[in-house]
Amino acid sequence: MEITSKNVFITGSSRGIGLAIAHQFAKLGANVVLNGRSAISQDLINSFDDYGVKVIAVSGDVSNYADAKCMVDEAVAQLGSIDVLVNNAGITRDKLMLKMTEEDFETVLKINLTGAFNMTQSVLKPMTKARQGAIINISSVVGLTGNIGQANYAASKAGLIGFTKSVAREVAARGVRVNAIAPGFIESDMTDVIPEKMKEAMLAQIPMKRVGKADEVAQLASFLAQQEYLTGQVVAIDGGMTMQ
Repeated sequence: MEITSKNVFITGSSRGIGLAIAHQFAKLGANVVLNGRSAISQDLINSFDDYGVKVIAVSGDVSNYADAKCMVDEAVAQLGSIDVLVNNAGITRDKLMLKMTEEDFETVLKINLTGAFNMTQSVLKPMTKARQGAIINISSVVGLTGNIGQANYAASKAGLIGFTKSVAREVAARGVRVNAIAPGFIESDMTDVIPEKMKEAMLAQIPMKRVGKADEVAQLASFLAQQEYLTGQVVAIDGGMTMQ
């Protein structure tokens, strides 16, 4: 898919990996829909001015089905279509299994996994009708390997991988591609709060001996959006952590 002038909706794009993905697509000439649970600041919108593309902001909770549909409808009303959806919104509530509450588990799944379902279903009908489109789900290497204290997060990200492959099979013949990215240890607000000793232990597992950058994940997202014969794949970008 040639993404110049295409319309890209990135959930959870007010910061971190989501914001980096938004800048990457704008740099390549795509119009961008920024999204967060709270209002997007004008300063953040203005940071896209140099790209010469349309940038709009829609606020809402992806875990709420009605919110998701309203956000998609609002974006389509302003831009005409959504050609690429990046399901990036996600949270963590890390605790050991014996201390994890039902709310800790369900809240993470509702935002990370159900949120992707809500957004995907909202864009899929017009995409299949147009017989083109790309959906990119941001999973995690934790969804591939599991991790101590992250049973809820790992379950949501592993579920996202199964979701990706299933939807990809359903819509491939309609020209819609669905892929997932599984980032490893990437510099972000989430990783900034990890204790130093845990960071050192994680770095020891990375063959490249460094953390990844949000921009590197963003470049992979734009690559997947453009590849016409690539669907149903999970691409780990993790410095070699999960190589087999």
